Amino acid sequence: MSGQARSRRWIWVLAVPPALFIAWFYLYPVGSLLLQTLGAGSLPAIGRSSSVIWFTFAQAAASTVATVLVALPLTAVLSNFDFPGRSLVRAAVTVPFVLPTVVVGAAFLALGVAQSPVAIVAAHVFFNVAVVVRTVGATWARLGPSAFEAARVLGARRFRAFREITLPALLPSLAAAASIVFLFSFTSFGVVLILGGLRYRTIEVEIYRRAITFLDFPAAAALAIAQLVGVAGIMAWYGYVQRRNQAGLHLVPETVRLRKPGRWAPLATAIVMSTLALLWAPLISLVRASFAGNGAGWRFLATQTSAAVSPAAAIGNSLRYAGITLVVAVILGGMAAWVVAGSARGTARLLDLALMLPLGTSAVTVGLGFLVALDEPIDLRGSWVLVPLAHSLIAIPFVVRATVPALRSIRLELKEAAAVLGASPRRVWREIELPLVARSLAVGAGFAAAVSLGEFGATSFVARPVSATVPTLLFRLLARPGTASYAGAMALATVLMALTAGLILVADRGRGGDVGAF
Repeated sequence: MSGQARSRRWIWVLAVPPALFIAWFYLYPVGSLLLQTLGAGSLPAIGRSSSVIWFTFAQAAASTVATVLVALPLTAVLSNFDFPGRSLVRAAVTVPFVLPTVVVGAAFLALGVAQSPVAIVAAHVFFNVAVVVRTVGATWARLGPSAFEAARVLGARRFRAFREITLPALLPSLAAAASIVFLFSFTSFGVVLILGGLRYRTIEVEIYRRAITFLDFPAAAALAIAQLVGVAGIMAWYGYVQRRNQAGLHLVPETVRLRKPGRWAPLATAIVMSTLALLWAPLISLVRASFAGNGAGWRFLATQTSAAVSPAAAIGNSLRYAGITLVVAVILGGMAAWVVAGSARGTARLLDLALMLPLGTSAVTVGLGFLVALDEPIDLRGSWVLVPLAHSLIAIPFVVRATVPALRSIRLELKEAAAVLGASPRRVWREIELPLVARSLAVGAGFAAAVSLGEFGATSFVARPVSATVPTLLFRLLARPGTASYAGAMALATVLMALTAGLILVADRGRGGDVGAF
């Protein structure tokens, strides 16, 4: 058997575990729920919810446009200039992306923002600026400057050179970022529930309302199908632009493009400071609320005993689930990344799409699907194991997205030379590929743990009272009347913010700008 044939066989062996995982813990539960609850007469519920569907698309489109407009100036600064604290700025922009939605919703209300579509869009911008900064910045920071400089030498003004040289090269990554932002805004739950209420509902909130408030499972299932159709369309578009992302581009190490700000320093400083102020204002209000009343929130956490689980136990649960999620996501996400990067076949693209679907599926659908279907061959419905499994469904795509670009950037001649010298695919992976993508895997692992710490939607359905996480306990505290419970929630949210910020800082320090190149 030739080395190329062995390599292809090895790739498909790697595809089996992530494929089985997504089939058992996503396709089977969600499919079972839909089959059991979608009965005759339920499809008209989609027509009765036309205003909700329209608002879902409208707020997602508005959130996407607003996010791109806010994020592009900062992306330009981070992609072109090297300055002290640049890595810290990147991490500070990323922290809001992994914060629990219930915390962000409460923080925006603490700022005095009333429930409205504007509040929803503002919160989505808060979450998704990091998506544009990292997705577009990953390409922009590595664009070869020669074409732009040649246009300048030939007399083109800076704006014209950007419009005709740089912007066309960025359009695929910009389209990819916009599709991700639209997807997250389209499936937003906690933010819309808190900042929109029942007046401004999206499909996600309407599914929750139909299933939990009215126990109308057929109507909820019909809306879930409509949502899945929309998500599939968005993800198909994302897959298309992702494949074009670096096609035909002359990419160089990040250090080649970065330069000192020079005369642009005042403008760059203003952009960085204003964007950070916009993003961190809700977080600052959260911390201030936790210390209001001479630290009443912290005293509440220290003395709180009436709940089924104490704050300390909830923190321990969250850390345990995050550790398990990290291991599962890195192993299965790493396998899937090697399959997606190593094969251009439709099966690999289908696996990539299937692994991304949980990001765009209603948390209510996933949670109820777990409880309805996961009783065979092993009954997991009463087990705490469901929590890290649900978290892993959401975390695996982050590992895949962090690792695939690094794998594709590895020079093919390195692997071919090793194969010609007799190295097996396993040895090529161990001695060439793995060392080059280790940093990207570490970044994915950090995101997986941070996502687990902040996940609320699915956890609220599968976590038992004694195995509650920090986000679910936060929601309970926010739902209680009284200033003491609210202050305690803000203190607990501050703890969670510190944990996620620490993870992001550690992961970002492991990020390599020249992954795959020598």
